[in-house]
Amino acid sequence: MTEQIAVVGSGYMGGGIAQVIALSGRQVVLADVTAEQAAQSRERIIREAEEFEARALFPAGAATRIAAAVRAADSIEDAVTAADIVEEAVPEILAVKHETLRRISAAARSTAIIGSNTSTISIASLAEAVERPERFLGVHFSNPATFIPGVEVIPHTGTDRAVVSRMIALLAECGKTGVEVPDVTGFVLNRLQYALFTEAARLVEEGVATAESIDTIARTTFGFRLPFFGPFAIADIAGLDVYEFCYRSLGEAYPERFVEPAVLRDRVERGELGVKSGRGFLATPPERSAELVAYRDRAYAAMAKLLDEIGPAPIDY
Repeated sequence: MTEQIAVVGSGYMGGGIAQVIALSGRQVVLADVTAEQAAQSRERIIREAEEFEARALFPAGAATRIAAAVRAADSIEDAVTAADIVEEAVPEILAVKHETLRRISAAARSTAIIGSNTSTISIASLAEAVERPERFLGVHFSNPATFIPGVEVIPHTGTDRAVVSRMIALLAECGKTGVEVPDVTGFVLNRLQYALFTEAARLVEEGVATAESIDTIARTTFGFRLPFFGPFAIADIAGLDVYEFCYRSLGEAYPERFVEPAVLRDRVERGELGVKSGRGFLATPPERSAELVAYRDRAYAAMAKLLDEIGPAPIDY
């Protein structure tokens, strides 16, 4: 029997999640505050899929598959009654989410897994509104959910481990990369994202650079590397001793903003300097350096070619 997924909240995020799940071959039931809103959202995501097909962003036949797989529900209760998994994607307001989760958990089967697409609200606080909270966890897609592959999977302390494993497996089956993160304020994605934005905003406030210059530097330098290497891999390739030296310079100039992390200092003291020493934050041995450099060069050349092909973003400063 085909697994059935309910998506409660059919706005831009919920609609994108529904598209992703439908394209994995599962049946999706879409719900919103009214049956009319759910029906309108279903028609919208089908039109979007047709447009994506025409632009070769979706495979041929995707819109037809989505139309066949997605049903608009008359109510939240109608959507979740037979669902195996429910994803809540209503507005980021605690009272609204609590009320929605109460309705979902009251109407859904006791075995149904319930996820929330919250980006900021504590999963433990949301779990207070869920019957059998051991089946509840955060499942945070990024915007646009249709195309961004990473998804934060956030259990609270009472979440059943089998629920976490099943959700990560489901995401993989939908072409997404589910990464388990703890239930802390901001999770991981937003702590990283807002740390970068905070320093960028300070540079503008201090008159160091314009928003346009900062955006250009970010996307053409370190941001250019990020599709291929995360911050720890980048640091290991550069050398952790180099990072430590830079932290000393930054710390002298901006002591309230840049303090060398203890996890960096400890590794340097142990001689774990990154790829050149065979261990840093990662464990890539020096004999793989040539292979790593070859991958890096190929990846960066491909990225440069892609950016040249698609051209600059239609942004005015």
